[in-house]
Amino acid sequence: MSYKVFLVEDEIITREGIRDNVDWHASGFEFCGEAADGEIALPLLRTAQPEVLITDIKMPFMDGLQLIKIVRERMPWVKIIILSGHDEFEYAQEAINLGVTDYLLKPVTVQKLQNVLQKLTLQLDQERKEQDNLKKLQEQVEENRALLCERLLFKLVVGAVSPTEAIEKGQTLGLNLIARHYLVVILKMELGDRSEQYDHQDYQQTQRVVTDLVEKNHDIFVLKRDWGDLILIMKGNTPEYLEEERDILLAQIRQEIAKTRYQLSVGVGTSKKHIADICQSFSEALINIQNPTRENKSELNWAVEQAELLNIDKSAVEIYLRSGAKNEFDGFFHAYLGPLGETALKSNLIRNYIFVDVVLTTAKLVNELGGDIDKVIPELNSIEMIMSNIKSMEQLREQVCKILSSTLAYRDSQPKGKYKNLIRRAIEYLEHHYTDAELSLNELAAHANLSASHFSVVFSQETGQTFKEYLTEIRIKKAKELLRMTALRSADIAYQVGYSDPHYFSSVFKKNTGLSPLEFRSQI
Repeated sequence: MSYKVFLVEDEIITREGIRDNVDWHASGFEFCGEAADGEIALPLLRTAQPEVLITDIKMPFMDGLQLIKIVRERMPWVKIIILSGHDEFEYAQEAINLGVTDYLLKPVTVQKLQNVLQKLTLQLDQERKEQDNLKKLQEQVEENRALLCERLLFKLVVGAVSPTEAIEKGQTLGLNLIARHYLVVILKMELGDRSEQYDHQDYQQTQRVVTDLVEKNHDIFVLKRDWGDLILIMKGNTPEYLEEERDILLAQIRQEIAKTRYQLSVGVGTSKKHIADICQSFSEALINIQNPTRENKSELNWAVEQAELLNIDKSAVEIYLRSGAKNEFDGFFHAYLGPLGETALKSNLIRNYIFVDVVLTTAKLVNELGGDIDKVIPELNSIEMIMSNIKSMEQLREQVCKILSSTLAYRDSQPKGKYKNLIRRAIEYLEHHYTDAELSLNELAAHANLSASHFSVVFSQETGQTFKEYLTEIRIKKAKELLRMTALRSADIAYQVGYSDPHYFSSVFKKNTGLSPLEFRSQI
């Protein structure tokens, strides 16, 4: 690939001699323009955008030095070759200070200029290669960031990430997840006429129109799943604001979809106050997209369904997954659905609720065990489609059995220390946050997505120490290092390792080492 070169020289004979006698193509260049002085050259340079500028120093109106200064400021990538007479050495020195690439004394021979250009070609080739590599790397980084954002948002909607971890990872990825209220909306686009030919490119273009509308609002995060739906996580200060923004956005989307051959289905969850409850709003949206209207349903039947939902044991699935076996499934399923009446079991709403409850609970457990949710529970990638195909309790039983069986198999395939990945992440968190005097068991348990009591037991089993013992060990170890390696006062060290009370720090230090901080430092 050739590079463009521009020539500025006030002596017409010299300019034409260089222009006409140099074999530009042989050196990998294309001659793209010329000018008699810097003032004439500037607009031409802006249009031509050359990679190389060859310029004389002494010229009328705007000399070479003035031109070089402006080019360096506006077009810093341009390589500059200056042409100078023997009596212009001071000018040449100043030009070199401005970062010119090469310097040639007049009279310039074609061979000398050709040699310089060939060297420049190698340099430009290398720079272009590096720029291409950098561009590819930047694209990979952005792709990875997009993938990590998608994974984080997916974990949010299935409840497989703690609020602390979600906020911290979100900040790292440029996602500000902090808000007072959250709401989830699911959008599904389908052909209005099912007999029409499906066109993937056309579908993608329509989805892009919707995505562009959504992304105008920086308080909405978009998650695309394999089944083609868009999941929107909205955040705001009040439920009223969220509902107003949701209604305005949905009206705009419906207006755009009405121009296409697609029809839109919408599932909306209610607003929630906490990040941890986003999965509940997602669950409601999933169920509502399967029950978009209450047509042909009396208020009494609707009330019965809502009341029956309260009879579902929300902890039953988690208990079975943690302590049950595959051959106990029939007993679990019967007990799980036992409190529901026969009429309620015929309800699509309740069947969908049960299926969503099973899927989200299994997703949390798989994440807790350090597994890849998509691989262990591939049904997550087609959850909405599976729900639409469940027409009977037998079909529901079959799907629930399939999901729970694969999760139990994964659970049982883990090493004896099945919480090793979870504890490893917890220890990494401790090592990064031990300086926080407010760090507590509850905070670490929330980070691990477990209850404080459960986490305390698991942590002790896996490490052989209590949370407090482990944290103290980290802090004392760091304190020893600071006492040996720095001249910091004991009180300052106390603050740096997470103790807000220097006297208490001294007491803990002596209890663990047998020496006070001062005695430890004075040891030889």
